[in-house]
Amino acid sequence: MKKAFRKIHLWLSVPFGLIITVICLSGAALVFEDEVTELCRRDLYYVEKVSGAPLPVEYLIEKVAGTLPDSVAVTGVSISSDAERAYQVNLSKPRRASVYVDQYTGEVKGRHERAPFFLTMFKLHRWLLDGMKPDGGIFWGKMIVGVSTLMFVFVLISGIVIWWPRTKKALKNSLKIAVGKGRRRFWYDLHVAGGMYALVLLLAMALTGLTWSFSWYRTGFYKVFGVEMKQRAGHGALQTAHGTPQTVHGALQTVHGTPQTVHGTLQTAHGGKSGRNSSEEGRRNREHTSPYACWQQVYEELKARNAGYKQITVSNGSASVSFERFGNQRAADRYAFNPQDGEITEVTLYKDTDASGKMRGWIYSVHVGSWGGMFTRILTFIAALLGGTLPLTGYYLWLRRIRLI
Repeated sequence: MKKAFRKIHLWLSVPFGLIITVICLSGAALVFEDEVTELCRRDLYYVEKVSGAPLPVEYLIEKVAGTLPDSVAVTGVSISSDAERAYQVNLSKPRRASVYVDQYTGEVKGRHERAPFFLTMFKLHRWLLDGMKPDGGIFWGKMIVGVSTLMFVFVLISGIVIWWPRTKKALKNSLKIAVGKGRRRFWYDLHVAGGMYALVLLLAMALTGLTWSFSWYRTGFYKVFGVEMKQRAGHGALQTAHGTPQTVHGALQTVHGTPQTVHGTLQTAHGGKSGRNSSEEGRRNREHTSPYACWQQVYEELKARNAGYKQITVSNGSASVSFERFGNQRAADRYAFNPQDGEITEVTLYKDTDASGKMRGWIYSVHVGSWGGMFTRILTFIAALLGGTLPLTGYYLWLRRIRLI
């Protein structure tokens, strides 16, 4: 039986080995992309000095909007719990584009752009630098990556069968990497023991990565976990209402072009307003206010509701709140609000999210190793590096065996 698996292991590794190396090493390069990018561009992502209270969201967005061409619009703002981190203003295009602004001074710090190195690594990891064909032709890069990853799964499984020791002593010896017993012994131990140490994480990365390569695999993967696939819903696709705000603490007004926060204006649950302004005046004011006028109010409401939040994102009519916790790193509570007055109308907590949405987040978190925080990310990085060396050490051992080197 082991003889048959040795042949499977060899003849799947030989044609696909170099591609597997490229996929693993490029994936390893992406594990700490955020940390490296922020270290190199700290002036973009962080404010120079925390001074007083942040400026109103509406004012900051208007500052950013004034720098944009007519074809680009602001779609949302993401606010971190870290007071030193600049506000991220999200744009309509290009995809995932954003601008960072100093919330204390109003300075537009600049646009976020993926570093050319990491963009190249991403395209290499996903598509071998290929691109989607405009005419709908075969996406060869994506297909080759998918097939190679699938073959990698079989290579790993066959490797387990070949490695499986018969005794405890053999098990102990097979997990050692000898450094002082010659080059051939070192490469052999690195291939065998290194593969076993990284096996679980490599299988997890390969099996989750295949969901981006093949739709048939993705459908089957979801069914294995008893989850029915659904189209991704927007932030506004909410289901359960847990409460309606009765007061407004952050309504924004513009006086001679200067944004001011009104803290003493009360609204009823039905939109009625008490105070100096009549309901008619309030209606006229809302007709002339910016579409971002109530975003500050929504942010403050969600901040008050969610102690210990990681990030709050507000967009037109919807918002989300994420937390610093283990597990699905894309988990978030989602809210819908009335864009006219900022009244929160619907709430969907993460625990009530449909299983399909949770599955997408878990697939991503397991694939990139972020589910367990920095510890699992480090392990994922090491496993990806080892995964990249397995075909190379395998080639070396194979060429030595057939006496070509």
